[in-house]
Amino acid sequence: MEDRTRNYLKGRFGDYYADADISVPPAPAAREWGHIPYTESEGTTMVRHRSLLDMGGDAQSVREFLAREAPRHAYFSAARYDDPDNRTMAEKGWRGADLVFDLDADHLPGVDEEEASYAEMLEACKDALKRLLDLLREDFGFTDDELLIVFSGGRGYHVHVRNDALLDLDSEARREIVDYVRAVDLDRDGLIRTVSYGGTTRRELKTGGGWGRRVHRELVEFVADLREMDREDALEQLTAFDGIGDGRAGTILDAAERNPDAIREGNVEAGGPGLRKLIEALTAQVVGNETAPIDEPVTTDVRRLIRLPGTLHGGTGFVVKPIDPADLDAFDPLSDAVADRFRGQRIMVNVTEPGPVDLGAETALEPGPQSVEEYVGVFLMARGRAEKAAE
Repeated sequence: MEDRTRNYLKGRFGDYYADADISVPPAPAAREWGHIPYTESEGTTMVRHRSLLDMGGDAQSVREFLAREAPRHAYFSAARYDDPDNRTMAEKGWRGADLVFDLDADHLPGVDEEEASYAEMLEACKDALKRLLDLLREDFGFTDDELLIVFSGGRGYHVHVRNDALLDLDSEARREIVDYVRAVDLDRDGLIRTVSYGGTTRRELKTGGGWGRRVHRELVEFVADLREMDREDALEQLTAFDGIGDGRAGTILDAAERNPDAIREGNVEAGGPGLRKLIEALTAQVVGNETAPIDEPVTTDVRRLIRLPGTLHGGTGFVVKPIDPADLDAFDPLSDAVADRFRGQRIMVNVTEPGPVDLGAETALEPGPQSVEEYVGVFLMARGRAEKAAE
């Protein structure tokens, strides 16, 4: 990055912070704070082990610090400490840590960074976010008041769970939460229980909650769809699954017609071995469609630094943007995370890496000097695709 570019970005970041809406976390004085400044060297310098007292002593001073220093990136710790600015982690006096989840397009299965556009990657990540939120709400019982949803400013989303009952969870307990959300080593046999009825026993899906409830819901919906089809089409649907031939498919259909209530109750025996095979197949389908590929180290690290909502991401110039749950469906990071400070004027940049942009009115750029909307120019310079040109 050339000096002119670095000085421009630092100056405009400082302008943004002069009146930025910064979301300071609970117990800010107990947090460790960190930032990455703009430096002349090409390397990255992390300044950390700072406390709120270093910044002036109150939440307002955080914004003043950011306006003064204009860092490329700004962070706070998920953990709370007795002595947050102690440079030795063991002597900080760990009190507890927020439960934080991170979703990044880098870790999404099926997303090829070489093939997918930035917009496509962000959309795929938002789909994964919705699956995560569904799990947190339905399976863990968290309310929207306890969930802070944040666009990371880069290629993903963060979810902060603000519930004091979780602060004491250690890394192992958090790993169990990660494994549940990702269905790692899911005990598929454990989704089925043996129940006694009047001296006899039968096997049933666990429908009360968790992955058993999710598989049962998929089963009920699938069987309801089968009942609406012609028999030939229904048989074709069933025999598409491994392990279900014509005979087993017919048995499942007969059970669906004669005894749909048993299937709705989760009775695995209702359709014989064919139904058990169907449940196995639907379990794999549910796991593939409803898990969330969260970044494990972010959740399990009880001393993690996470981006401060309301700050700017130095790799894009976008705002690390909190999102109201009611606005999530309509949220478009390529528009809604653009800082107002960078709208309404054009600047000159020298494009060094031409190609697709898909930001605002720009769709593709040629190499060389050209005039662009400032937020597009900030994005290109932050990504290393352009340098600031003389006006």
